[in-house]
Amino acid sequence: MLKVAVVGASGYTGVELLRILHCHPEVAVTCVTSERSAGKKVEDIFPSVRDRYQQVLEHLEPVRVAEKADFIFTALPHQAAMEVVPTFLKLGKKVVDLSADYRFRDASVYQSWYQPHLNPELLDKAVYGLPEIRRKAVAGADLVANPGCYPTSIILGMAPLLKKGLVDPATIIADSKSAVSGAGRGAKVDTLFCEVNEGFKAYGVGAHRHTPEIEQELSLLAGSRITMSFTPHLVPMDRGILSTIYASQSGEWTTTRLLELYRDHYCNEGFVRVLPEGVLPSTMHVRGSNFCDIGLVADKRTGRVVVISAIDNLVKGASGQAVQNMNIMNGFPENLGLDSLPLFP
Repeated sequence: MLKVAVVGASGYTGVELLRILHCHPEVAVTCVTSERSAGKKVEDIFPSVRDRYQQVLEHLEPVRVAEKADFIFTALPHQAAMEVVPTFLKLGKKVVDLSADYRFRDASVYQSWYQPHLNPELLDKAVYGLPEIRRKAVAGADLVANPGCYPTSIILGMAPLLKKGLVDPATIIADSKSAVSGAGRGAKVDTLFCEVNEGFKAYGVGAHRHTPEIEQELSLLAGSRITMSFTPHLVPMDRGILSTIYASQSGEWTTTRLLELYRDHYCNEGFVRVLPEGVLPSTMHVRGSNFCDIGLVADKRTGRVVVISAIDNLVKGASGQAVQNMNIMNGFPENLGLDSLPLFP
């Protein structure tokens, strides 16, 4: 059994990791940490895991955590991960980090959107953990930077078109809607029930921190520098992200032909479902699962292609993808512990 630690287990991504890992036949969770809830049982913080996780949450002491586990998930706020990941690596542990701390190749980009990087020398060693794009690199990595939720939905949605050069990269616009859980479990006025219920709003327009991450990965796929427009929206629901991505075609392609291309591109990807023509994704159909559903329409009138992707922001957008990366890093079947079908309704 692989001994696993969940560092930062009292947030939504932390408890989602615990939920998924409980069904993993090759894993034993041997350590859970939380600074704000240290000393309490996991089941007291999350009644959903009652009688399944009775561990007591500990303060984060990296050496002590490393003594208890061989593999470590860091589900910490940005910057906090940088303070402990180097210690884990020096002690010979493999790490999947769910923060943004190791997603960027350029430390100056990270600094301009977040804060100065504490260990930029690790950026070259970290692998951006989108398995459908970087599976081979993930397999040999000691440190994997788990992608953000919005980037996952947009990159998977655009990858086939950019790799084939079928759209003009300068015309890409991504319009995404996210559930409130994407803002984390901490109390904030903007995510209180009365502030979000019966409402729908854009936020972070032109300034969302996932923008440079999306641009970095789309640029690598296209082989040229991409600057795109990205606007996120907050929707009053618990889980899910729906991204609608627009781009001008560089030729004349029908919906039927583009869908064939997508099916060919993702034919060996068990967690990407390309939908039939005339069927478009819904967050309701991926809820609680590690699937990314993709549909598209070639708009003859405008010459654009409209790609729509849906994921559960806490699973494929965070913890499920983290377990997918863990499986690859340890030589397990990639779908181990992740084959649950979506919840419906």
